[in-house]
Amino acid sequence: MMLICESEKLDDYLNELPEVNYSHPLIINTITDLFNETQTQTERIQTAFEFVRDQISHSWDIKGKHVTCNASDVLTYKEGICYAKSNLLAALLRSQGIPTGFCYQRLLLFDRTNSVYCIHALNAVFLQSINKWIKLDSRGNKKGIDAQFSVNEEKIAFFVNEENGEVNYPKIYTKPNMKTMEVLKQHTDPTLMYTLHLPDRLE
Repeated sequence: MMLICESEKLDDYLNELPEVNYSHPLIINTITDLFNETQTQTERIQTAFEFVRDQISHSWDIKGKHVTCNASDVLTYKEGICYAKSNLLAALLRSQGIPTGFCYQRLLLFDRTNSVYCIHALNAVFLQSINKWIKLDSRGNKKGIDAQFSVNEEKIAFFVNEENGEVNYPKIYTKPNMKTMEVLKQHTDPTLMYTLHLPDRLE
């Protein structure tokens, strides 16, 4: 699928936002731990992606206790759903001058055999060395989900079934979707939120 940038300016994919707060001390400490001057851009991207994917738990998988939103909150509690984890990955990469945006899918929720849909968030990252955007899905792997860092082939958590009404949205957004952020800010129980209140459309 051809990805479409919301903005033609790469700098718009570097902005610090309330949800992508890479100047926060917790983010700065993590940046110091993850990155060093010898790493290439590609190595930094892979390092950040694997950190968020593997070291930050998906709240649904662990029956978590905290609804996180801002990147610093995700680090504080070491958990979040895909909306929150994509904020953290964006914060880590934007701090390194790596353009990072937000992408979305509309998926069937849970076992994907019912008629309940949700919006799923992932990131798109611009590799300057090859002049290419790639998708990264830091949701977190488990049985049946095997998202990986890949430059040449999409290896994301979920692939859509258009016959079932699922959608790959092609746009790379400069900011996280407002509806996804609102649901995080309005709830405190991640299980209840995930079960009943996730948005099923971007707009």
